[in-house]
Amino acid sequence: MKTGNQSFGTDFLLVGLFQYGRINSLLFVVIATLFTVALTGNIMLIHLIRLNTRLHTPMYFLLSQLSIIDLMYISTTVPKMAVNFLSQSKTITFLGCEIQMYVFLALGGTEALLLGFMSYDRYVAICHPLHYPILMSKKICCLMVACAWASSSISAFIHTLYVFQLPFCRSRLINHFFCEVPALLSLVCQDTSHYEYTVLLSGLTILLLPFLAILASYARVLIVVFQMSSGKGQAKAVSTCSCHLIVASLSYATALSTYTKPHSLRSPSWDKAVAVFYTIVTPLLNPFIYSLRNKEVTGAMRRLLGSWICCRKYDFRFLYS
Repeated sequence: MKTGNQSFGTDFLLVGLFQYGRINSLLFVVIATLFTVALTGNIMLIHLIRLNTRLHTPMYFLLSQLSIIDLMYISTTVPKMAVNFLSQSKTITFLGCEIQMYVFLALGGTEALLLGFMSYDRYVAICHPLHYPILMSKKICCLMVACAWASSSISAFIHTLYVFQLPFCRSRLINHFFCEVPALLSLVCQDTSHYEYTVLLSGLTILLLPFLAILASYARVLIVVFQMSSGKGQAKAVSTCSCHLIVASLSYATALSTYTKPHSLRSPSWDKAVAVFYTIVTPLLNPFIYSLRNKEVTGAMRRLLGSWICCRKYDFRFLYS
């Protein structure tokens, strides 16, 4: 049965991050370790925010959503990449590739928009503190998160639907470690220049606009912060904003370099190296940047560990009394 896409129902072959078989076992251990650390960090942060009532604020609600996204985000690409280091068959089915690309685009777009909303939260908290309970109410926070998920999911669905109806008649070899739009377009045997403009427009809308909003928000925040007379207030605000800017810069800069670059200037090796940052490094760093640089989170963690140790001591004394 022939359709507009001649490769429907066939498998793709993922080249992977590197093509050096002798170090595949080492790479598997490294990637598996990073994956485990990322999962542990994000799960701990989610549970810490859920269990500690002092962290039930709009800022930490958005942060918990970021951790949930990162959990799903890193689980979309890394397990398959790690398994391929040890497997002789590096294939991924047509449907599997389609699902992976859709989930990856939906989660990536949601995270990009969510980081923008988080910068708005800090802007309102510092520049308009009296209006904060109104402008960042529970209803508005939930609406922000819902809009981020819905808009990104729709955009991802449209891109996935279009890409996988194109004719893949050149090669089955995807020069990447997961199914990403630029890598798949190189397998298409028709002119995709018009669609690449659509990808560029989507990248500018979903990535560049929130990033510019973040920069504008924090520019205003820094102006207000350095007008404060309280050194303690300055330190707290700068600490929170610097954490967010580190995460935002990693996420947006690497993603923009992939999704706004013309096809003629692409290098598969460079694209894979950059992709490591927004698929592995960012989800790995997020929970530690926000927790280790945030006194409220570290304080909540100490209190939680303290109560756990006390409970363990009480149980131990009860058993041997």
